[in-house]
Amino acid sequence: MSPGDTNAIPDVVPGVVPGVVPGGVPGGGPRFGYGTNGFANHRLADALRVIADLGYQGVALTLDHDHLDPYEKGLARRVAATSGLLGDLGLGVVVETGARYLLDPWRKHAPTLLHDEREARLDFLGRAVDIGADLGAEAVSFWAGVRPETVGEATAWARLVDGCARVTERAAAAGVPLGFEPEPGMLVETIADWRKLHAELGEPAGFGITLDIGHCRCLEPDPVPDCVRAVAAHLVNVQIDDMRRGVHEHLEFGEGEIDFPPVLRALTECGYRGLVAVELPRHSHAAPQVAARSLDFLRAAAERTTS
Repeated sequence: MSPGDTNAIPDVVPGVVPGVVPGGVPGGGPRFGYGTNGFANHRLADALRVIADLGYQGVALTLDHDHLDPYEKGLARRVAATSGLLGDLGLGVVVETGARYLLDPWRKHAPTLLHDEREARLDFLGRAVDIGADLGAEAVSFWAGVRPETVGEATAWARLVDGCARVTERAAAAGVPLGFEPEPGMLVETIADWRKLHAELGEPAGFGITLDIGHCRCLEPDPVPDCVRAVAAHLVNVQIDDMRRGVHEHLEFGEGEIDFPPVLRALTECGYRGLVAVELPRHSHAAPQVAARSLDFLRAAAERTTS
């Protein structure tokens, strides 16, 4: 709201033309997006324009220091400017909340919903919901966090259920779907864990699932396409990357073990029409090139779903 907010995104950057190449699955299936956590060295406006120019149809926007920091001055103006730019570029958006050091400069991802200081995480998630509502986000995504050694399992679980209930209530009032992500190594790391949490919350309609395709290969017992089908009724957000069994490392496509055409076919057949956003948070050093290769790969995989 500050009139002199220098972080506001300008409406026009000379010489930059939004991309117009379709970036989804043939036949009206999922739309491909790219995560801004893989553009950490770019200004947000520049990242969005590169993503659109390449032909992506959406963006998974991680709120972070240089990417719509919810704690910086002039937030309302910056959110409005971002919303306008997303509209101009024709990009759908989901809001991601996995910034590493936004809340604590010393501890990665801390505090989470499981920590003694969990109110800071709840405040952040509330801000994310508000930003998601203002952006017209298709979902706001979050996860449980790793259980601190000083917190017992029962206490951690009770804190998680309480925190998710509070975030769900706020999101329902704002009209924003939530996508809760099972994450390897965290308190909720599998689809089965998500089902347990969903049940204890009373199965609220607005509490969906964010499915990371790589995570399915990493630790789920079922084949990846079967994982997609198993959660189809609750699927609100998809992250996509390659991965190997038992190793939680986000890899470029073709470097892991996943066969992607059956995965994209499963998403299409189950009626998912949301974003499928590339999740490569450690590739910012070559973001435009990696994003270009990723979309080429996904388009080729999508073509093979119809052959």
